[in-house]
Amino acid sequence: MKAEFVKSAARPDQFPVDGLPEIAFLGRSNVGKSSLLNCLTGKSGLAFTSSKPGCTQVINFYRVDDQVVFVDLPGYGYARVPVEVKDQWKRLIEQYLLHRKALTMCILLLDSRRGWLEKDLELKNWLEFHNRRYLVIATKTDKLKTPTEQRRGLAEIRGESDNDPIAFSAIRCQGAREIWQAIWKTKINP
Repeated sequence: MKAEFVKSAARPDQFPVDGLPEIAFLGRSNVGKSSLLNCLTGKSGLAFTSSKPGCTQVINFYRVDDQVVFVDLPGYGYARVPVEVKDQWKRLIEQYLLHRKALTMCILLLDSRRGWLEKDLELKNWLEFHNRRYLVIATKTDKLKTPTEQRRGLAEIRGESDNDPIAFSAIRCQGAREIWQAIWKTKINP
């Protein structure tokens, strides 16, 4: 699979203009957005990953097979940055989500150990209010030790959404095929 970094954008006027369908990756800081993007593309170092929250501070665009663009957005929640910086991220993300015509789907990532937290629910409600199509991904399923814990974590996430979550583990790339199927289905039927 061909995947390449296109550019980073700190302002809306820096967004690329190639017109390909875009898939945005949204979620809390350190939920696994960049890890999921790397797994989906098969390129382990394409998107920078870190155990430190708040490393993605701009919107990063990645072209995949010249057919779709993955968009890695800054996380929300815990990150050791000044409040002004968090507010700047929020405004940038809102500008992208509200006005980006190429955006065909949002991928909302939740930590399967934590389920829906307040900020996640706010984002879900915002996406629904603005009629943005989204897919829920339950990340870090490998951190749930037993199948019972995994089922319980997914059931809790399922209980708050009409979307059936897809379980994902970055260690094994479990769930990548199902996520790709949802992406192609959305890309074909926007």
